[in-house]
Order: sequence, then structure tokens, then C-alpha cells
Amino acid sequence: MGHGHDHGHDHTHGANKKALLISFIITTVYMIVEVIGGFITNSLALLSDAGHMLSDSVSLGIGLAAFILGEKVANYSKTYGYKRFEILAAMLNGATLILIALYIFYEAYQRFTDPPEVASFGMLIVGTIGLFVNILVAWILLRQGDTNENLNLRAAFLHVIGDMLGSVGAIIAALLIMFFGWGWADPLASVIVAVLVLISGFRVTKDSIHVLMEGAPRNIDMEDIIDTLKNIPGIKGIHDLHVWSITSGQHALSCHAVVGENLTFTENQKLLRAVEYELGHKGINHVTVQLESSDHPHEDSVMCQVKEQEGHNHNHHHHH
Repeated sequence: MGHGHDHGHDHTHGANKKALLISFIITTVYMIVEVIGGFITNSLALLSDAGHMLSDSVSLGIGLAAFILGEKVANYSKTYGYKRFEILAAMLNGATLILIALYIFYEAYQRFTDPPEVASFGMLIVGTIGLFVNILVAWILLRQGDTNENLNLRAAFLHVIGDMLGSVGAIIAALLIMFFGWGWADPLASVIVAVLVLISGFRVTKDSIHVLMEGAPRNIDMEDIIDTLKNIPGIKGIHDLHVWSITSGQHALSCHAVVGENLTFTENQKLLRAVEYELGHKGINHVTVQLESSDHPHEDSVMCQVKEQEGHNHNHHHHH
């Protein structure tokens, strides 16, 4: 195989896939139950929770599809293959969520003005089962998956937590209707869920747009990267630096590095190894560096005009 740093990744990859598959099946089945329950009991809270679960099973399904498609490309360190599909899908998912939320707001507004009859006992039962289902799924995702790094798994996990709250809302609303006959508890619970749906939809959309726009990965400190590169012996300056995400948890970097004149091929290779090694520690595994000698004039590059100034100042202090 010849790439040691990917072992951990491959292991969590398999676990992630399994966690997603199990969660996907459970969620989808229960979502159907909840939709039917919502129509039979005439509860908007259940329907909105089902809407949230739909978004859930969609995001789990997307994560799954992304994993399966991503595997189709034998050597994904060289080309992105289907990796970007994951991000596009996450964006569509986010947009769907926003639409669902708007629909629930509209429907709830109708119900506040004219609350219909709700079969509260059935609502209570469906809501309670829902709560347990969500707890189960959350537990599977947490135990198996890598919820910190992978954008899709994180989205899925946040959805499931939102679902739990949705089920709790439905349960409380059902109890209020049963004991006090407060018909408005049902649309109120659905509005609360809709707000959650809206927030998570907005967040997912924003994050995926950031990746699609080739924004610098959130957890990477550009200043730190620049200093790291400049501190590698033999590198006099860098310009045209770009850092971006291929997909969540896989970051790439490209730059031009200015080095001394007439370095041998071996010395250049050693330099490049050093660069790869240092950046590997910072979580960047796809590195492209173009070496140029210092007599080569710099082109103007947006990112690096400022940096070049600093670079020159540094270099005067400690010339080797």
C-alpha cells in the first residue's frame, strides 16, 4: 500500500460505514412509522418530528452513499474521485431541511388559529418509541463512528440529538393535551422542532458551501502553517499558498517554496520529505510543493504579499 498515515483513517472508515448503515435502516423504518402515526393521530408534532427524521435518514443515506462511492476510486490520494459528492449531498440535505422547517411553520400557524382534534394517547406512544429509537441510534453513532472529524457523521449525530428533543416535545405535548386539554401544545412542539430543523439545515448548508468554495479548513491555523514551512531548514520563503478541504477530514495544500540555488535532486527530495512530514502532523496529507531558486523573481500573489514582507524580515535575522 505504501501510505502508513492512512491506516487509522481506513479503520474508522469501515466503522463509520457500519454505524451509518445500521442507523440509516433504524431511522428510515421509524420515520415511516412516525409519519403514519402522525396522520392517524393527526399530530403535527409527530409529523414535524418525522420531517426531522426524514432529514436524518437522508443525511445518513448521503453519508453512506458517499462512503460507498468514495470506495469506488481505488487510489483516492491522487484524485478526488467521488469525495466531493459527500459535500454536495450535504448541501442538498441542508437545503431540504430548510424547506421542511418552513412547511412546518406554515402548518403550525394554521393550527394555532384553529386547533384540530389530536389523538393524544396514540401520540404519546409513538413519541415514546421515537425517543428510545433515537437514543439507540445516537449510541450506535457515538460508539462506532468518528463524530468529531467527519462532517457527515457529525451532521447525522446532531440530527439524532435534534430528533430526541423532537420526540421529547411530542411526548410533553401529548401529556399536556391528555391532562389539560391544551390543543395548542401540539403546534407549539412542532414549531420548536422546526426551529431546530432550520438551525441544523442552515449550519450544514453553510459548512458545505465553505468547503465547496475551497475555504481554508476550520481547524487549521494558517499562521501556524506558514511559520512551520518557513522554519524548515533550506526554505527561504513561500508564496502562492493554498489550503483547502477535499472532503471533511481530508485537507490539501499547495504552495511555491523558494530555496537556495543549485540544490541537488537528493537535497530537493529531502526538503520535500521534510515538508510532507511536518504538514502530516498538522493534519494535511495531500501536499503539492513547487520549488524555485531564489534568483527566480516572485510573481505577485494575493495571499503572500503580506507574508513575503514578514518573510524577508525573518530571513534577515537568522540567515544560515
